[in-house]
Amino acid sequence: MPNHVHVVFTPSSGESLDDILHSWKSYTSHEAIKFLGVHKFWAREYFDRIIRNDRDLENTISYVRANPAKARLLNWPWVG
Repeated sequence: MPNHVHVVFTPSSGESLDDILHSWKSYTSHEAIKFLGVHKFWAREYFDRIIRNDRDLENTISYVRANPAKARLLNWPWVG
């Protein structure tokens, strides 16, 4: 998505979601500053959810994969 990110992942043992997202946000914002010249790239907060079972995982992955098409982004290269 051009203005947000959907990611489905399992953190490694001992890794916290806050630390992982801080790392991602730090790296990408530094790159955006160099490339785009913007100084505010990420929102302070994030939305997360716990996947409770296999069906929930399948539904979440389906939602994430279908999201660009819902936004009319045809042939979006960053899916899957």
